[in-house]
Amino acid sequence: MPNPKRRHSKRRTSTRRAHDHLKKPGLAECPECHQPTVPHRACPNCGKYKGREVIEVEES
Repeated sequence: MPNPKRRHSKRRTSTRRAHDHLKKPGLAECPECHQPTVPHRACPNCGKYKGREVIEVEES
């Protein structure tokens, strides 16, 4: 198995890792309650998905 002959510099290592950062998830607006939600998931605020209730949400 080949091994590196020389150590990589800090700059070379950090340039390679430049694109490894976390990205914000894309959010969509719920058509019922207009809260930001993750697309293609039931809304945690109102419990609806595609116009029908799929989970029960306790009113507080």
